[in-house]
Amino acid sequence: MAFSSVRSSTLLGVQGKAVDVEIHVGMGLPGFTIVGQPDEACRESRDRVRAALLSCDLPWPNRRITVNLATSVHERKGGAGLDVAIAIGLLIVQDILPNEIAERYAFIAELGLDGTLRPVAGVVPLVAAIDDRIVVVANECEREARIAARDEVVCAQTLAHLVKCLTGEAAWIPAPTRTSIIIAPPIVDMKDVRGQSAARQALEIAAAGAHHLLFVGPPGAGKSMLAQRISGILPVLTDEEAVATTIVHSAAQVSLPQTGIITLPPFRAPHHSTSLVAMVGGGTSTMRPGEISLATNGVLFLDELGEFAPSVLDALRQPLEEGVVRVARAKSSVQLPAKFLLVAATNPCPCGEGTPGLCVCDDRAKQKYLRRFSGPLLDRFDLRVAVTRPHVDELLAANPSESSRDIALRVATARDLAMSRNGCVNSALSADALDKFAPLTREAASLLRHHVERGRLSGRGYHRIRRVARTVSDLRDQSEYVEEVHVAVALALRVGVQPQFSGDRVAQS
Repeated sequence: MAFSSVRSSTLLGVQGKAVDVEIHVGMGLPGFTIVGQPDEACRESRDRVRAALLSCDLPWPNRRITVNLATSVHERKGGAGLDVAIAIGLLIVQDILPNEIAERYAFIAELGLDGTLRPVAGVVPLVAAIDDRIVVVANECEREARIAARDEVVCAQTLAHLVKCLTGEAAWIPAPTRTSIIIAPPIVDMKDVRGQSAARQALEIAAAGAHHLLFVGPPGAGKSMLAQRISGILPVLTDEEAVATTIVHSAAQVSLPQTGIITLPPFRAPHHSTSLVAMVGGGTSTMRPGEISLATNGVLFLDELGEFAPSVLDALRQPLEEGVVRVARAKSSVQLPAKFLLVAATNPCPCGEGTPGLCVCDDRAKQKYLRRFSGPLLDRFDLRVAVTRPHVDELLAANPSESSRDIALRVATARDLAMSRNGCVNSALSADALDKFAPLTREAASLLRHHVERGRLSGRGYHRIRRVARTVSDLRDQSEYVEEVHVAVALALRVGVQPQFSGDRVAQS
């Protein structure tokens, strides 16, 4: 026959799009044309496929070949993962393979010039886009591919081996034996932190309720050290979260763990010189996920927050509220996941000291520094904690601090309580749901009213304080009502950007 249609898929953002690779071989001068908005990697398939067929002693039709990349949406198709589908389609039109093969199998792999099947980036979302066929991938992609397609995945080593497997002359490469892998505890532990009781309390609250957290303090106070230890107290990902996170990392070509699936919350800490595109995503025809998407279901840590470009910081405002980021370009637009916990650290001023008598910054330098932080962005931090340098007695104390393992147990208990009561973490409670799941006592309501009337809290800040107080209650006594002491702790952990550093003792009141 002169026509065939073979299923494959391409990547756009973090989503795979099924593609029908239509091949027509007819009369005319010998040539090879790809239509259907291919990118440069797709157009180069001609040379890779031709060399692979000839290297495997398979025929190449010396006629007019037209390849059409047909999808339900008119978007640019990218990547080299269509190579094998094109090769199989050419073999079908030459009657080397039966047409039934195209109805049973889909193919996602790049071809080497020697006919080897090579892995492609983003194989998890690519395989997930195909749900009605057995998917053929390169052997190196088998572990990742099974995350999306479970057992509907087979592997071959070369194009010649693939043809023999499809005709029943050879067996597929057997799946490797699954061995249990013990997940090692985090290298960094909260027991290494000396003092900093308020900051430790804020980390625990942030982890339990998924509240965004900002550390404000001078250099050497331990802000980065504290933030890096939040991963060790966060609960492991649910099955749904693990698959979603793995898809994002696979699409972004980030190496996956030995198990093939990410089970621990990711921790991303981009440098302050990171560009807007690198943070938000896009930048290529495949709309590559940015740092905020890679931090999905995990932590995005911005150290030296004041050194980030203001445009980069303001780009975080919409994803923080909605949990997604919408990237639009001239030829395509995608919606990328961006459900992350934001933890940031900053100095109170350019010199870093902030306190009177030690700070050497003039008023102009301070104002210029503070203009980098927009009010709406700062308002999105549920917790803003002053961090001071620990006292010498705390540094030299013989007794170690509480370990991450013990804190993680309390965090997991509070998370489970919130999920069973609210159906979501406390930071995701809507304004209407607060009255149902976080009712205030009369004293607590009076305290909040006092702060709102004096302009110390915006409308958004009022609701965020209530959410934090609900988490404090879950961690302390798990009472039905949010009491005055819970609101007081939430208020104490929401200082200004330039605090008078008395953080540890204030937060305990």
